[in-house]
Amino acid sequence: MPLKPVRRPSTALVTAASRRPGAPALTAPPRDYTYDGTFEGLLTVLFTVYDWRAAPNSIQPEATAQTGLFAQPAHRETDEALATRVWEGLLKTMDPEARVRLYHVFLSEDADRELLIFRYVDLALRSVQDIAENYANADVRRVQRLAQQMFREKHRMEAFVRFEKTSDELFHATIEPDFDVLPLIAAHFTKRYADQRWLIYDRRRHYGLYYDLTRTDVVQFEVDRPGMKATDLAATVLDEREPLFKVLWQAYFDHVNIPERKNMKLHRRHIPLRYWKYLSEKQPREQRFVPINNKRPPTDANLRLE
Repeated sequence: MPLKPVRRPSTALVTAASRRPGAPALTAPPRDYTYDGTFEGLLTVLFTVYDWRAAPNSIQPEATAQTGLFAQPAHRETDEALATRVWEGLLKTMDPEARVRLYHVFLSEDADRELLIFRYVDLALRSVQDIAENYANADVRRVQRLAQQMFREKHRMEAFVRFEKTSDELFHATIEPDFDVLPLIAAHFTKRYADQRWLIYDRRRHYGLYYDLTRTDVVQFEVDRPGMKATDLAATVLDEREPLFKVLWQAYFDHVNIPERKNMKLHRRHIPLRYWKYLSEKQPREQRFVPINNKRPPTDANLRLE
């Protein structure tokens, strides 16, 4: 009697299953979790969810938490050791690129970001295969979409930041991005402007990045004064040559412009209107644009000797 072949699971599935720790069943009553609003705090909450076996009804920053009348919020203090343990443990269920996407989702400030990150992690823990390209799942699609939006915003900030030089040799720039991208652009500006002191201030979130020629630090700012314009910077603080630099930049922008190829619809697509208030070339002209005379072909009158 011939023997029937035994079907064995593929090597890929065996490898994936062996490296995935799995997740315990969340059998305890659901809880409303609060944390300090930091990414490390959220990772601490993720550890607590599985430690307590209690799924989250909600996960909210403590400062803005809204709970039901009879809800019992479970606040978790940030534990750096537990946060590191969770962050490193995520590599057992996802590749480094997918893990970074979770950090980008957190920086997106999406209203549902905490629960979205939990659902994504929980799905990864309970799946035998990698879920990064499982676009049939709504949470996977949402994570991917937010990560793409963060990438576009990061790229735009790296291109659209305009510095002003102050009298003490500090280059200052103000931004107001849709997402919290300062942590993502720090490495770019630290590398590109390593020979000068600079400060990039996020006016919407009231903090900034400061580079002092040796390292880049996060610095906190007080709330802006009422009535203060987005681009206000005291004239006495600026370098005396700064207005000239602005005029030169605007002149350069005007001279490289080709009016016959003007396409404002395409222009707004690449440089949205919300960025214009921080771009020197989009500010009112302090000097009227005059074409450069030496670009015109010579005439007999120009060549006539006196």
